[in-house]
Amino acid sequence: MSSREFREIVRIAGTDCDGKRKVLDGLSMIKGVGWSFARALCIALNIPMDTRLGYLTEEEVAKIEAALNNPKSLNIPVWMFNRRKDLVTGEDKHLITSELELTQKMDIERMIKMKCWKGVRHSLGLKVRGQKTRTTGRTGPPVGFTRSAAKTGGK
Repeated sequence: MSSREFREIVRIAGTDCDGKRKVLDGLSMIKGVGWSFARALCIALNIPMDTRLGYLTEEEVAKIEAALNNPKSLNIPVWMFNRRKDLVTGEDKHLITSELELTQKMDIERMIKMKCWKGVRHSLGLKVRGQKTRTTGRTGPPVGFTRSAAKTGGK
């Protein structure tokens, strides 16, 4: 491993990753790539998981980027993808970085436009996934408490 040159910062899929991290941790820094998906990539590409990201060659980094753009080519299971049955195309995809953020925003805008329950909750700025709202998620000043009473000791 000493014959390879070490790089402090490795740029993968438009994201600067710390070269001191191991491959699994470094790949999971990319938005849309979790620990298990990074592990599946390493297994499919025959990259040792315990090596540091800074010791990867340019060819290995290029293989990782190509695999991130098209994970179907590596026979990674479809259930690991983060976008199953896309509404527009109907195909299974794995989105990363800005594509993921843009798609999430478009999904929220679509729900708001069709005024479904989740869309209404998003538009009102309330919790969407069924959480309680009586005591948590409050914004603004405290409820049932005045500042003047706190200074005087509750008198």
